[in-house]
Amino acid sequence: MAEAFKFELVSPERLLVSEQVEAVVIPGAEGEMTVMAHHAPVMTTIKPGVVTVKTAAGKEERYVVFGGFADIVPAGCTLLAESAVAVGDIDRADLARRIQEAREDAADAKDDQTRTKAEQFLSQLTTLEGAILPA
Repeated sequence: MAEAFKFELVSPERLLVSEQVEAVVIPGAEGEMTVMAHHAPVMTTIKPGVVTVKTAAGKEERYVVFGGFADIVPAGCTLLAESAVAVGDIDRADLARRIQEAREDAADAKDDQTRTKAEQFLSQLTTLEGAILPA
């Protein structure tokens, strides 16, 4: 059994998780990463995706996050999300709205750098949609 550590998932609206966990998989900007007890100190930005939490009790919980950053230290991990919700509570209309806004941002971009960034965000959102919503 893996050693437990403190994990907190915080959104501007509320604290979603604050408990002892065995592992957390977060969608870091450079790729998914698994955090466990005694992890080396790291701070990373978060891209839209799913955070998977394995609690000390052995349960697995999943949360959708839309950006933010994670502060990882040997004693724990705090993820400050721009927006977060449990996968079971995801609002399909909200996700569809975010995808539509990203499409519009890409179409309205004034320069290549802005367009590339908007297209990247759109790609992340559509990948997220495919990962959490059944066909």
